[in-house]
Amino acid sequence: MHIGRLVERFLREMNMPPTTFGRKAINDPRFVRDLRNGREPRAGTAGRVIDFIARERAQRDAA
Repeated sequence: MHIGRLVERFLREMNMPPTTFGRKAINDPRFVRDLRNGREPRAGTAGRVIDFIARERAQRDAA
C-alpha cells in the first residue's frame, strides 16, 4: 500500500488531525500536507511512519 493511503486511512481511523500526525510521527507538522501534494518520503522516513502507525494501533488495541 502506498504510504499516503496508509496515512489517510490511519487519520480517519484514529480521528487524528494531519498536523498532529506529522508532529508525532516524524516531528514535521506539514508532512501530511506535503504527501497530499506529491511528496515521496525516503525509505527511512516511510519506515518511521509505518512504525508509528503500528505503535499507535497497538496502544489503542491494548486499551
